[in-house]
Amino acid sequence: MSNVRARLLAVLLVLCGVLTVTGPPSATAGTALATAVPDALAFDGTPLTVSGGRFVDATGREVVLRGYDVSGEAKLAENGGLPFASVADARKSATALRALGGGNSVRFLLSWAYAEPVRGQVDTAYLAAATAQMGAFLDAGIRVYPDFHQDLYSRYLFDPDSWYSGDGAPQWAVDLGDYPDESCGICLFWGQNITQNGAVKAAQYDFWHNAHGLQDSFLAMAEQTMTYVRQHLTAEQFAGVLGFDPYNEPYAGTYDSGQTSRTWERDLLWPFYVRFRARMDAAGWQDKPALVEPNLFWNANIDSQRQEGGLLDAGTLGSRYVLNTHFYDQKAISAILMWGKAADGQYVTDFGTVRDRAAAAGTTAVVSEFGHPLTGTVADKAPTVLKAMYQSLDSRVKGADWWTTPAASGPVLSGQQWQWDIYHGRHHELMNGNPDKVLTAADAWNDEDLSAVRLDDSGQVTLRQDARLLDRLYPSATAGTTLAFTYEDRSRDGSTTLTWNPVPASLPNVAQLVGSGQYGLLAWRSNGTAAPTELHLPASFPTASTTVVSDLGTVHAPPAYTGATGIAAAPEPGGTGSRRLLLTAPDSGTVHYALVTNGATAPSASLLAAARTELSAWAAQKLG
Repeated sequence: MSNVRARLLAVLLVLCGVLTVTGPPSATAGTALATAVPDALAFDGTPLTVSGGRFVDATGREVVLRGYDVSGEAKLAENGGLPFASVADARKSATALRALGGGNSVRFLLSWAYAEPVRGQVDTAYLAAATAQMGAFLDAGIRVYPDFHQDLYSRYLFDPDSWYSGDGAPQWAVDLGDYPDESCGICLFWGQNITQNGAVKAAQYDFWHNAHGLQDSFLAMAEQTMTYVRQHLTAEQFAGVLGFDPYNEPYAGTYDSGQTSRTWERDLLWPFYVRFRARMDAAGWQDKPALVEPNLFWNANIDSQRQEGGLLDAGTLGSRYVLNTHFYDQKAISAILMWGKAADGQYVTDFGTVRDRAAAAGTTAVVSEFGHPLTGTVADKAPTVLKAMYQSLDSRVKGADWWTTPAASGPVLSGQQWQWDIYHGRHHELMNGNPDKVLTAADAWNDEDLSAVRLDDSGQVTLRQDARLLDRLYPSATAGTTLAFTYEDRSRDGSTTLTWNPVPASLPNVAQLVGSGQYGLLAWRSNGTAAPTELHLPASFPTASTTVVSDLGTVHAPPAYTGATGIAAAPEPGGTGSRRLLLTAPDSGTVHYALVTNGATAPSASLLAAARTELSAWAAQKLG
């Protein structure tokens, strides 16, 4: 990213246009462009840290990470356990993820099997390829956190003619166990192998009990991997690496006599994380958090699956650990436990549990996987399920109640949607090495179809879901503490536009300004940080059609940022063409608000002023 300033300036020049602005003197039309965007607006050469229960950047701003898991391709053998066939494909994917998907971060999948195919020997060719692919995302201004991924422990547990497959541990690790022939019995979903397949259960049990020194080998491999990544990224790239996810979806396999899910977390899972944390420190990752997952059934939404946990006995996690969990609506996926579609507020309780647990542990949280099948018998639920999940990441208050009780919103959660696989529908995977079972369709993994993207016939990355749902307005960096946030994306379920958070009739001028457009509203308390608050601007918010109503002023078609503008637009780092809205308020202890909408066409000064009056009164009453 050595040419980031030149790229940012080039995009800034494109943003110039005719501007209509009302408000304080700092928000004036036709402001001259500076020679470059200040350093605080690019990757600033320092990592994010965890402080006060938030991700915080070097300027003291509260950061929200949104993006995708990259990618389930790493589960497959066709590209040697890598997310991409080449660095060029990684660059193409990163550009699209930023510009089309609105992401500023990815969870980047790695494979133990390919990192250590021979016990005690890491494959530096694999690590070199994986590191170069990570670099493509970091160069696009996208923060990365690697994940040693596993599902069903290992592909080498499964027979060539099996109905299912796994990923994770190398063959030598499986050979040590002399496990029984795998069988899931009557299983409708691949995930049932976790609790029903004797081979999978026994292998997981062995790992957590360090049988044959398996865990020791994994940790040694992890340290070598992290050392390699640090040494082969530039300092600026490594600053964009958030931390490391040690182990995907941990589960006991089977419990010892008298053991519970909670005591398993206390006695086996948490000590593993402490050991992994020490390996991070030894590898030079001491300033980056471990993003640790509780047992995978902790926050399940089916009572028969839900288990006590959430690392309850780990004490205060603090700045060196992040609570990292997943969420899938198993009721909706089951087809029989939830007959209808998701509705406004469907998951506010589930995601509220994540917020509460992170707060009690003295850290922040990330929902590093969430999603829903896009084909099959339950695919018709996907538009509403995904909208409800994003809604609950934004706020713990459902849309119908948000304008009445915005102060109950809670922090905006970071999250990664599963998944971003550009090879969707174009795979060539020999399932379990079987040349007679070549998988090409969907995600080429146990009949899953969750990728948000694919390559079209011309080789261009194309969204498979509504862009209004995926490319969202969100506060990527807040100069202070977020008090409340909501985003009405107006995404679609077929031909129906979903509006779960309409502007109330008590704010008629705001409602007129928004009309049938999309809108978001952020309220925050400043903390004296000089750097601006930033919101990602979706492609559906072109600068010329974006309106902002704030206590900082009112602006239609925000001017380009110069470092001295109260409300402005600027490119996001990485040269992908994505943009952000900047709100500068270098005071402390003040409650600010900003409504951002694309629903207005050349709004009058009187309408902007009336909307501002309404919002100011609302903020004073509801936010204090």
